[in-house]
Amino acid sequence: MRYILGIETSCDETSVAVLEGRATHASIVASQADLHAQWGGVVPEAAARQHVERLHPILQQALDTAGIELRQIDAIAVTNRPGLIGALVVGLAAAKSLAFALRVPFVGVNHLEGHLYSAFLTEPDSDIPFPHLALIVSGGHTELVLARGHGDYQLLGHTLDDAAGEAFDKTARLLQLGYPGGPEIDRRARQGDPNAFRFPRAQVAGWRFSFSGLKTAVRREVERLQAQGALNAQAVDDLCASFQQAVVDALIEKAVSAARAYGAPTLTVVGGVAANSALQAQMRTACQRAGLNLKIPPPNYCTDNAAMIALAGYFRLLAGERAAYDLDAYANAPLGDDSRPQ
Repeated sequence: MRYILGIETSCDETSVAVLEGRATHASIVASQADLHAQWGGVVPEAAARQHVERLHPILQQALDTAGIELRQIDAIAVTNRPGLIGALVVGLAAAKSLAFALRVPFVGVNHLEGHLYSAFLTEPDSDIPFPHLALIVSGGHTELVLARGHGDYQLLGHTLDDAAGEAFDKTARLLQLGYPGGPEIDRRARQGDPNAFRFPRAQVAGWRFSFSGLKTAVRREVERLQAQGALNAQAVDDLCASFQQAVVDALIEKAVSAARAYGAPTLTVVGGVAANSALQAQMRTACQRAGLNLKIPPPNYCTDNAAMIALAGYFRLLAGERAAYDLDAYANAPLGDDSRPQ
């Protein structure tokens, strides 16, 4: 088994990657952000149609970048859970067709497992030993996972309502900052005062998170400022900074506490929100104080990409896993659940 093809179509990025073992030779991502910006969020049917249109040219671009031909592919890994059903089906159908035509094995990969492996894309195994703690923060997920080995995960806690990335996008929409909202809030926050507004940090038992109350608090503050005619550019910057700080505080407090509690010397922060500059800077400081080794993928591997799916698939293939052609797609599936929809 030499070349592995990865396919990722769980949401609004069409991505194909080619790995040789653990080495990434191509990782092509076509974002649909401009398309969905007109609606202020991802429209599932539109996303699925875009995947249908883009997957073949993205596949060819990945092969060309890797400098190989399709017939040289030895195995295929594809995201089949969780995500938008219509979007997942496009990638899964492509993977099955290619596997059948090439007579090669394929495996389905949990999208969250892919994010866990994004931290390994630029690091040797020795730098991210097991067990380690992973904080997955993205548009659809905020979870703390104890990774005990390849394919061996324990979910410690998750969000009870909005994911961190979802809260970013909804707050950006409230402030009319466009879509996707995370990068713009990050940019505006650098010019704002994180202490300008006293937003709540939800006190939730265990390793769980909650961001709906924070989102509501921001809305009420925006309405108050609008009524006073005081919602100017500086106020927006301060709102962004104060909101962002509340999210960052919650993520850091829970992640560092969980790492200490479970004796995990290494903490990985993965997913789209892991690219946030304030989270990265403050998490580094917190981990240094706690004596933890911190690993965060580069920005191109924080967001959805097929390289992380291919790498997760690589370890599943090494373990002897093979999927059958009746493999299905699931909108919701916890990490570590290989079969049952939830």
